[in-house]
Amino acid sequence: MEELASLVQQAADRLAGQHVGAVVAGLADGDVEIRGAGRTGPGGGVPGPHTLFEVGSVTKVFTSLLLARLALDGAVRLDEPLAEVLDDAVAVPVRGGQPIVLRHLATHTSGLPRLPRGMAVRALLTPNKPDPYARCTVEAVLDGLARTRLRAVPGRSFRYSNLGAGLLGLALARRVGAGYGELVAREVCGPLGLADTCLRPGEERSGRLARGHTPGGRPVPYWDLAAIPGMGGLRSTAADLVMLLRAQLSAEREPDGPLAPAIIFTRETRHRVNPFAWTHLGWLGHRLHSRQGGHLQLWHNGGTGGFSSFVAFDPEKQVGVAVLVNTRRSVDAVGTALLRRLQLGAGAAGR
Repeated sequence: MEELASLVQQAADRLAGQHVGAVVAGLADGDVEIRGAGRTGPGGGVPGPHTLFEVGSVTKVFTSLLLARLALDGAVRLDEPLAEVLDDAVAVPVRGGQPIVLRHLATHTSGLPRLPRGMAVRALLTPNKPDPYARCTVEAVLDGLARTRLRAVPGRSFRYSNLGAGLLGLALARRVGAGYGELVAREVCGPLGLADTCLRPGEERSGRLARGHTPGGRPVPYWDLAAIPGMGGLRSTAADLVMLLRAQLSAEREPDGPLAPAIIFTRETRHRVNPFAWTHLGWLGHRLHSRQGGHLQLWHNGGTGGFSSFVAFDPEKQVGVAVLVNTRRSVDAVGTALLRRLQLGAGAAGR
């Protein structure tokens, strides 16, 4: 697509005017463009393909892909109760006689609240506040879980839950006997060739880590997410997210490709949210109709105290986008607009 470079640069420039720094990636017709604009932080240079950002809830895509990988290997089952995977001694709430199973955690249908017990949304939005999840030890999370009342019968309705995704990552790590970061590196990042996606960057990667900021541009501390990183603790780069998108776009055409069976497996599970939207394992989906035809978007966004992210793709049109910024303000609108431009371009190329 001839316009790809121009469209990606325009999106990066637009975001740099609203945020401290931005990196935008676009994929179309097999081509890739990654462009950066703004700066990584005070005294920093322009962010690029290998600049590390906190990706927040985009981590949930990795956690669910890990679930699919382990399910295909027989280590867990999608409909295995969370209580059995964690530990029979852990008290997991039940409602309507229905236990929470792993599938519910990955599709946000567990009935669990958005946050661990004792946390408030305002704690996440307080400028310059240290990681609000720092006190979420395993003991604190599981003790709070035992005292949590489910908002709905598991499996019945969609209720977005950070806690659910965090528990999924914790449960999978316990089942395999490895740390979450180690497990993602081995089962997801390694096969896909993701060189920089990690929980805690080492010395070399730390030098490429952008600084997070409030919407007003003030530097803020990094988030770690303590014992439940599966909900949002990963750092990644535009270059790595492009590799993830390539794998997503090619999975059905190349079923022997890296993690293709697991990727296809994540999309075989679908819970309808409303007539236009649904959730897979990890990914959210919607289809909007226009004069140009159906607009399919599989996506996830993310946000921490100082970063925002957006990853989306259309496997039918074979286009995708990834947006990373080091400010908390949402980038969904710019990312969605870029994906739509690429979809229209792909449609025109096919006529």
